[in-house]
Amino acid sequence: MAKFSFTPRGVCSAQIDFEIENGIVHNVQFTRGCSGNTQGVAKLCEGRAATELIELLKGTDCNMRGTSCPDQLARALELGLEEIQNAK
Repeated sequence: MAKFSFTPRGVCSAQIDFEIENGIVHNVQFTRGCSGNTQGVAKLCEGRAATELIELLKGTDCNMRGTSCPDQLARALELGLEEIQNAK
């Protein structure tokens, strides 16, 4: 299982931590941000394919910022998958 920490930009959350095992996402945790929303996103992500989550979450906008916590998670997952691929 690969563990990742990502520093999001342009959103209220300060850090996103997650794990990927065989392409499946586990243990998503947001530091700061809108607590109820980030907890809900984290729960919905548990046990789902990273590629599916990227497709669902990428491009989600919050208050005309051009990004959001879910969008930043999608970007983090892309980087995580890329890192896993490069390690092979």
